[in-house]
Amino acid sequence: MKILSAEFVTSAVKPSQYPPVKYPEMAFAGRSNVGKSSLINTLVKRKRLVKTSSTPGRTQLINFFDINNLITFVDLPGYGYAKVPTAVRKKWGPMIETYLSGRDTLKGVVVILDIRRTPREEEHNLIAWLEHYSIARILVLTKADKFSKTKQDKQRAAVARSLDVDSSDLILFSAKSRKGRDAVWDAIISLTELKRSQE
Repeated sequence: MKILSAEFVTSAVKPSQYPPVKYPEMAFAGRSNVGKSSLINTLVKRKRLVKTSSTPGRTQLINFFDINNLITFVDLPGYGYAKVPTAVRKKWGPMIETYLSGRDTLKGVVVILDIRRTPREEEHNLIAWLEHYSIARILVLTKADKFSKTKQDKQRAAVARSLDVDSSDLILFSAKSRKGRDAVWDAIISLTELKRSQE
């Protein structure tokens, strides 16, 4: 995908604050500090479109971004970080579920997992929830550069077994080397039905 423009639109916590529907939407979800911001920035070839933070749990809003006036990226709050106040964490689940279950223009969710970690309850719950509501998902393993090729393959197989999916369903990604960028875009284009001429 050739990126001609990438702009922040708005932040929201409830449907009345969502921007008007213009384009197909692709959401991004993952555990705090999994590399979600870096993935989105790499996809759109911008260093700071989505702010990255060394403090997990910083993103506490649903953030909308207009990409090429063709597709909207939706950055969902990270989950599973214990140091975030309990009251805040309790709001995240309903906030995310409300968006995912009620946004008709949503075409799919990029589920982001750290290749160094075995999926935990939150990841299993998210994927099961998406399946229950028939929401398409793209599974991405970030930080692949942390492992050798052999270790990447071994860990991808372990994650696949944990999630009960085929290894080929897991895209290896590295923001550092940009490995997997084209594969993630191909999956997004397929789900959003963007025409190849728009790439």
